Amino acid sequence: MLRTPALIAIAIGALVVTATPAVAAKPPSGVIDALQRDLGITKEQAINRLANETRGNAAAPGLRKKLGDDYAGIWYEGAESALVVASVDPADTAAINRAGARARIVARSFAQLTTVKESLDKTAPPASVHSWAISPQDNSVVVRTSDEAAATAWLTSSGVDAAAVKLEQSAERPRLFYEIRGGDAYYTSEGYRCSVGFAARRGTQLGFTSAGHCGGVGVTTTGYNRVAQGTFQISSFPGNDYSWIATNSNWTAPGVVNGYSAGILPVRGSAVTQPQGSVCRSGSTTQWHCGTVTALNSTVNYQEGTVYGLTRTTVCAEGGDSGGAFISGDQAQGMTSGGSGNCSSGGVTYFQPVNEILSAGSLTLITSGGGSEPPPTGCDGFEETYSGSLSSNQSTYEPDGSYYLSSTSGTHSACLDAPDGTDFDVYLQKWNGSSWTVVARSDSPNSDETISYSGTSGYYRYRVHAYSGSGSYTLGLNHP
Repeated sequence: MLRTPALIAIAIGALVVTATPAVAAKPPSGVIDALQRDLGITKEQAINRLANETRGNAAAPGLRKKLGDDYAGIWYEGAESALVVASVDPADTAAINRAGARARIVARSFAQLTTVKESLDKTAPPASVHSWAISPQDNSVVVRTSDEAAATAWLTSSGVDAAAVKLEQSAERPRLFYEIRGGDAYYTSEGYRCSVGFAARRGTQLGFTSAGHCGGVGVTTTGYNRVAQGTFQISSFPGNDYSWIATNSNWTAPGVVNGYSAGILPVRGSAVTQPQGSVCRSGSTTQWHCGTVTALNSTVNYQEGTVYGLTRTTVCAEGGDSGGAFISGDQAQGMTSGGSGNCSSGGVTYFQPVNEILSAGSLTLITSGGGSEPPPTGCDGFEETYSGSLSSNQSTYEPDGSYYLSSTSGTHSACLDAPDGTDFDVYLQKWNGSSWTVVARSDSPNSDETISYSGTSGYYRYRVHAYSGSGSYTLGLNHP
C-alpha cells in the first residue's frame, strides 16, 4: 500500500466525421518538456501527440458507439499517437479509414474480452497474480504475474478461454501509494500524508478527490501548510480506491493541478484518454512525471484487497504520491492508487478514474477559474425546462426524477443541451402497465439531441444518459 509509510460528427454508418475538432489551447511548456523527457520524443512530436490525442479522445466514444457489436477497441500508436480502431468485421475497414483512423481487424470483439475479464474478476486470484485488464492492441486480456504456472492454474479454475488471455511477467506485486499523492500534500488525523486529486463540489460544498486508502469517513485533514482543512465524507477501499474530502472555509477550490516543473495547470474537463495516450501525474513526493496509459479497467490484486476499474500507466511514482492527480492535457483522469517500481528505475502505477467518484458521489468537477460549468441554455422556447448534472455512464429521469401524465394524444418534443465535447443521449419512455418502454430516442454521438414523438394518452418520462463526458445539461419539454 502507499500511504505515508507506503505508496500505497463522427457518425459511422458510413462512419463519416461530422464533428468539428475542438481547438486545443497551447499546452504549457512544462507539459511538452516532461513528455520529451519521459517518452524520449522531440518537441514537435510532443505537440503533435497532444493535438492528435485531443481529437482522438473526442472521436473515440462515437466510433465505439457506431461500430456496435463489431467494436474491438481503440488505442494510439507511434510517437505522435496515431488513432487505431479495431473491428472484427473486415467490412468496417474503409469506413474507419475515412474517419481518419487506422483500421485493425481482429478475432475477438471488445464485448468478448469484457466477458473474459469479468469471469476473472469473479475468481479469487493467487498472490502471484498482480493485475489483469483488457489490452485492445493485443486483442486479449493481459494478466500480469510473477508465477506463470500459478496464473495458468487460476485461469483454468475460472473457466475462461485461455487463448483470449496473455500472461505478462511482473517482477513486483503492486502496493498502494499511501504516504504522498497528487498535487499538493495534505495530512490526516491518523498520521498519514497523501496528495490532493481534483477539486470537486457536492451541491454547494467544496472539496477535493483523493485515494480511498488515504483515510476513512470521518478522518480529518490539514493542508500542506498544516492549516485545518477538511473531513473525509466519501471513502471506498478496497473494491474502489477513491475518496472525497469536504473542505472548510479556510480553503478555496480552483480547478488547477500543481505541475511543479510544468507550472500551475488548468483542469477543463474529464474526457478519458485511450490506451497508449499520454498522461502525467503530480504527487508531493516525486512531483511531476509523464508516461502513457497501457490499460483501462484493470483489476489490481493488492495485498490489502482487490480493486476494480483502475487504469494502468507507465508513469512512475513512489510512497507518498497516493491520491495525486493524473491528467492528460487539461482533462482530469484520476487519482493515484498504487503500483510498483520507483522514479529512478521506472515502474507501473495505477490510478482510480475520477469520473467514477464524480458519478457515485454526485460530485461536480471544478474547472479552471474556480467554478463548475453552468448549465447550457441552448433549448429555448419550451414550456418546461429542467437542469441537472451527470458524470460519464450516469443517468437521470425528468421531470425531476418522476414522470408526467398526458391525458390526450399529441406530440411530445424534447431538446437536450449538454456541454460541447460530450455525448449525452435522451430517451422517451412510456408506462405500459407493468414497465417503462422506450418509444422514442435520440442517441447520436453528439452533445445535443432532439425528440419529436406522436403518442397516445398515458404516463411518460425522459431518461437523460451521459454516454461519455461529464457536465451540466438542460432539457426542454413540450407535451400534450
